[in-house]
Amino acid sequence: MRNAWLWMTRALAGAALVLMVTSGATAQKNKNKKPDNTPLPSVPLPAADQIDHDIGEMLGAFQAGNIEAMHKYYSDNATFVSGSYQPPIIGWANYVAGYQQQRAAFQGIQLIRRNTDVLVYGDMAVAMYQWEFSSVFNGKPYGIRGQTTLVLKKTADDWQIVHNHTSQLCDSAAGPQAITPQQAPASVPAQPQPKP
Repeated sequence: MRNAWLWMTRALAGAALVLMVTSGATAQKNKNKKPDNTPLPSVPLPAADQIDHDIGEMLGAFQAGNIEAMHKYYSDNATFVSGSYQPPIIGWANYVAGYQQQRAAFQGIQLIRRNTDVLVYGDMAVAMYQWEFSSVFNGKPYGIRGQTTLVLKKTADDWQIVHNHTSQLCDSAAGPQAITPQQAPASVPAQPQPKP
């Protein structure tokens, strides 16, 4: 019995020694192994989330005056409608001309987007949101609020805006006071609507 006890103690000690050596070798092997920097496969965002992200990028470019970055999200033949009872603008190039003229009159543009809803219908989508625009116009604070509806079409893997309908809200009780048509200079549209 004593021999069996001695044999079992030696067997357990040997097994413990093997485990310690093996785990030490494994730890040394992992220590010398370079980390795996292989990027994880990208998982595409759901269409509504991708569109919401793209709208944020487009509006950031709008605020910064970066026409090329804005154009990435608009179709060349996009249409633009405002709430100022002006004829629709057809085509990106025609929109840019008016955008640059209006943007030159403002300093420190800030645009806040709220309550965005995106509805996807196959390769078409509609996005709706409210916005608050604030800036300095002729040295005075200027602010308006409004709503925008965008119609988007999927081309390849990207969504492009094909129609932008932006309207200023008439109720100014809750927001900054907007400039009235009589106060605006002749070189700038009566109620500048930057069409965010």
